[in-house]
Amino acid sequence: MTTSSGPPAQGMADAGRDEVGRLVLGAWDAFLEQAAAVDLARATRLRGWRAHEVCVHLGVWPDHAALADLTAVARAGGHGVPADPDAVNARVTAAHRNASRDEVLAALRRARAATERYLADEPAWVDTAPTVSTVGRLPMLSVVLGQAYELAVHGLDLVSTGAAPPPPEVLGAGLAALADVTGALAAASGIAGGATLATPAGGWRFAAADGGWTVDAVAPGAAAGPAVEAPADLLLDAASGRANPVVALARRQLQVQGLPGLMALTPIVQAAPGIPGGPILQLAARTLSGAGGLLSTAGGLLGRRRRG
Repeated sequence: MTTSSGPPAQGMADAGRDEVGRLVLGAWDAFLEQAAAVDLARATRLRGWRAHEVCVHLGVWPDHAALADLTAVARAGGHGVPADPDAVNARVTAAHRNASRDEVLAALRRARAATERYLADEPAWVDTAPTVSTVGRLPMLSVVLGQAYELAVHGLDLVSTGAAPPPPEVLGAGLAALADVTGALAAASGIAGGATLATPAGGWRFAAADGGWTVDAVAPGAAAGPAVEAPADLLLDAASGRANPVVALARRQLQVQGLPGLMALTPIVQAAPGIPGGPILQLAARTLSGAGGLLSTAGGLLGRRRRG
């Protein structure tokens, strides 16, 4: 995977900006289409959040420009304390609670444009420079791609307001981002291992070793070694805490294989408690504890749904 004579692999950064841009800008286009079609005053499946709040916290505002701030941190050396995403979300949504529909949609368009500018204008070295994300230090391009995960999950949130579901390619982009971030955190934790996020339509595998990680597309039915398999929307809902993976496993909606390999990844959750996908990694530990323990804790594993 990596060699001692060269730099460690850096996941999707090794695939290049064109591929990352295809995934994340496509996710932005799909989300903008969803947002434009829904009543922003309608409640979502997230308690206390309307479509308005979902869209507001993803936008760029005069007092909130997440991508620009993270890029500045990367350019300055990648040092600092991760922000509390719940506190940031609360501040931004409260500040713009009364924004008009046109203002909210304009803020979303500014966020997409900021991503496009990054991909077009930032020097290449910034892609692999670390920045301080909400789950710890990550390469800047992993943070850029991470938007695809957030947009896919929040696109699923908008379905509860009457929006059309995100297209399959957006869900796939979200899983690619999830694999990339998990691989980056595994590499940062010194973990050698990986897993596949598999769906009936294919999936993504990450593998960490030697301080680096790779991310590769996986064809349908080709998952080998540690893997979690479910429909893409369920995988994303389980990773974000919107669905309980323990219950999905008990109902055979979600399948796992290679549990010892998945268990090797669970220290990531201790290092980055808010990591997307943490509930799935915790599932491995609970599954190995025995079926009785698994079912007895089905209602308590995910008591809190993350919004950001």
